[in-house]
Amino acid sequence: MPKRILQGVVVSDKQDKTVVVRVERQVMHPVYKKFVKRSKKYAAHDENNQFKVGDQVSIIESKPYSKTKAWTVVVDNA
Repeated sequence: MPKRILQGVVVSDKQDKTVVVRVERQVMHPVYKKFVKRSKKYAAHDENNQFKVGDQVSIIESKPYSKTKAWTVVVDNA
């Protein structure tokens, strides 16, 4: 099964070797049939602490690093 890749924006880099990435998606409202923005935050592994708040990044599914962290930042979209 292929690993999922998501694009988002770094919203926190205060933790060591971890960044929090906000991923936005658009969903159609079931009654009003308009597109509504929904977002979710993912903790992602950043080995060298190279990404800062506001950076546009891609994250990919990976092995679990901790209870909440199972994503890794991909360097190619930095």
